[in-house]
This record gives sequence, structure tokens and C-alpha cells, in this order.
Amino acid sequence: MHSMFGRSFKFRRTTVITIGLVAFLGGLGFSRTNITLFPEVALGVLICFLISVRKLRLPSVIGVFLFGFVLGWWRGGVVMRQLQPVQQLNGKHIVATVQAESDAVYDDRKELSFDASHLHVQNPADTRLPGQLLIAGFGEPAVYKGDIVQIEGKVYASRGSHQLRMSFAELKILGRSGSPIDSTRRKYVAGMESALPEPLASFGLGLLIGQRSTLPDIITKQLSTVGLTHIIAVSGYNLTIIIGAARRLLRKRSKYQTTVISLLLVGLFLLTTGFSASIVRAGIVSVLSLLAWYYGRTFRPILLIALAAVITSAWNPLYIWSDVGWYLSFLAFFGVLVVAPLINRRLLKDKEPRALTALLTESLCALLMTIPFVLYIFHQISLIALVANLLIVPLVPLGMLLALLAGLGGMLLPIFGGIIAWPARILLTYMLDLIQVLARIPHALIERQLSLATMLFLYSCIVIFVTVLWRVTEKKRVIITSESTLE
Repeated sequence: MHSMFGRSFKFRRTTVITIGLVAFLGGLGFSRTNITLFPEVALGVLICFLISVRKLRLPSVIGVFLFGFVLGWWRGGVVMRQLQPVQQLNGKHIVATVQAESDAVYDDRKELSFDASHLHVQNPADTRLPGQLLIAGFGEPAVYKGDIVQIEGKVYASRGSHQLRMSFAELKILGRSGSPIDSTRRKYVAGMESALPEPLASFGLGLLIGQRSTLPDIITKQLSTVGLTHIIAVSGYNLTIIIGAARRLLRKRSKYQTTVISLLLVGLFLLTTGFSASIVRAGIVSVLSLLAWYYGRTFRPILLIALAAVITSAWNPLYIWSDVGWYLSFLAFFGVLVVAPLINRRLLKDKEPRALTALLTESLCALLMTIPFVLYIFHQISLIALVANLLIVPLVPLGMLLALLAGLGGMLLPIFGGIIAWPARILLTYMLDLIQVLARIPHALIERQLSLATMLFLYSCIVIFVTVLWRVTEKKRVIITSESTLE
């Protein structure tokens, strides 16, 4: 028995760390049950962890697993207690102040609609509460990101990434955002809208900064039909393009200068677009990849995925509890960084895949990883998503560049904005026309409902397939370098 536990089971340090990270995520999910974590249990697990962690044996793995699980359970319990007063507001009339997290747009009921946070309730009781809100109401001509807004009306519990929602609210601006970033972003949006006609301006803003609230419903529906909604959502792909361009422009500079400037660009992009689940994940991966490149290190993809998931969910457990985008982001991430390299290695041996082959494999793997979840949540799937991605996605980097120039032209040189925007106008028109043609294909979007049990079974099959594929491809773990795709 001693030999069995002392010698046979020895684990890599990265494997033990990954198990602890996954256990933390499990503890966060378990905390939703509202089962109380007793201090005695936490203390016992901590003692076991400290005793067993020094050796990479099976007891160490068990200790790390329990420690990660209890730590996630504790973190989730803290946030659950903070959210209890939020749930008690359901159906009540309140007067509160919030901070706008997005520029308001008019919804189908002609209300100003925007995301908000930093809820400070004054009536019926003075209290500050966490969480995200969806506000729609009247009383102000415009609400911009960063504004402090007084809201009054009935508030209701909501699902998804918003914990509360309020419709027909009375809005009153108490303070405008003085952020130079928000001010510059608004001027840029105005420049884009003056240089390009609609819907090209909204589509260009969607490609650049993920702003899709101003896109016409018909285009949003067409993008969903052909499986291209992700190109107008900020993600790792945007950061991949930005960092790749920075490296090419700074290739004659030192590695230190390239890293610092790239990190500054990542930070500026996050401040401009906001801190959605997908872009926070992409930002973390970008920073880790840049640091790894600077120090000449590599990251194992599963460890990187687990680390990014823990950082984002520990910072905001609402991601793992209710954010669909968070799950879709990491599922696609797993397909691109784990499944696609394994398939390429199996098919091509040691040869480097060509750009088109890599794009095809990564797109296919990302789609396969997200299909069960999409069917379970949305009950529909696009049958032409792979074809649409192959035709449109390669044009996105050029579309981003031309849209950027068009917006800058409209902001800085409004007289010549239309001329500067002509290349963007041609390319964006072509992309939208192609999307429209693809969306007209009969049965491009089908509706199917998937149960939770079926979804879990399908993902179990995928895990088994990936494990077998790994064992037959040289039995080596796939190593991610800083040049790997971030989406």
C-alpha cells in the first residue's frame, strides 16, 4: 500500500496546479447551493493541504483538490451573502443611483436602455449592493458610459449576466463622466458615424470595439443565422490582431519596448471596450502570453485555460454562475488551443499547418466545442457557420484597420472623412452583402433542443476523444507559445 501511494502515483507540478484550479471552479459552482462552509472544515482541509503539498504524490493531489474546492466554496459564499439583499429587492419600488457601464441606446419601446453597476439604494433603505443591472427608462436625452444616474421605478430579478432589471424608470443625470477615454471614444464614434453611412458605421464599430447595440436587428439576426456573431463581440481575436500589428511595427525595437507598448495597448483596449467576460479572459491570456514571450517561457494550454478561468471567476463569480459568454469563450478557447493542435499534429505529423489549414481546423474545433452548449441554451445552430467563418473571418483584420482609419478621418479631418472612408466603405459593404447572401440559404439556421444530460454526455464524449487523441499523438502535451491564437 505504501508503494502504491508513495511511488506509483507521481504527478507533474503543472498537473497538480491544474487540478487545484479546476477544483476552485467546482467550489465556486457548489457555493450556489447556499450550503454553509463551517470554519472547522476549512481549517481541517488547510492542515491537510499544508501537510501533503510538499510531495507530488496522490495525497498531495487530494490535498490540493480539497484546498482549491474549499477556497472556491468560500469565495462563492462571500458573494452569495452580498447578493442576498439584491434578491430581496425583487418587485419593489426603489430610488437609487447607478453608474452607467455602456452608452444608452433606444430600445424597441423608445426607452433609453443601458447596462449599469455600483447600485446605491437610497429608498426604501440606504445600502450599496453588487451586481449588474439593465436599465430602461425616460427623462434624459442621453446617457453615456461612466455617468452617475438616479433611477426610480420597480426593479425585478433577472437572469443571465444581469441580476436586476428596471423598465420605465425615471432617469436623472447626477454627474457626467469626466474620463478622457470615454470622451475620446464618444468623439471617435461620432467621427465614424459621420464618415460612414449606416449600417456600415455600426458594423465597423462592432468589429473594432464590440459595440453592437446600434446595429439594426436585421443584421444582428443575419449574423446569428450564419454563425458570425462573434466577429462583432470583443474577444481574443481583436487582441491577437492588435498585438500582432504592434510586433510587426516594433520588430526593430527591443523586446522590452515591444512588451511594454503591447501591454499598454491591451490595457487601453480593455478600458475602451469595458470588462466583459470574454474580453477580460482575452486580456489575461494576452498578458500571460506576452510575459511568457518576454521571459522565453511557454504555457501548457490546459493550465492557461484553467488559470484564466479562475482569475476571471474569482474576481467576479457571476461569470461562472450566469454569464453565457464566459462559457462560450472558454469552450472556443479549448477548441482552438487544445483540440485543433492535436488534430493538426495527428494529420500533419511534425509539419507546420498552412494558414488556411490552421484557420479551417481552429474554426471547426471552436464550433464543435460550442455546439452542445449553444443548443442547450439557445435551441438553435447554424449549419453554414464553418463556411461563413472561412469566407468572412480572414477579412476581419483588414476591415478593422480600414474602419479604424475611417473613424479617425471622420474625427480628425471631417472634411475629408468621406474620402478616407472609401476603402472601408467598399470592404464593409462587401462583407455585409456576403453575410446577407449566406443568410438567405434555406435551412441555414435550424432549431433543436438539447437537455442538460445530453449536453453533459456529449462533452464527456469530447473529453474522451481528446484524451485518446492525445495518447496516440506522441503522448506529449500540447505547448502554447506566445504566438498562438488568443480566441
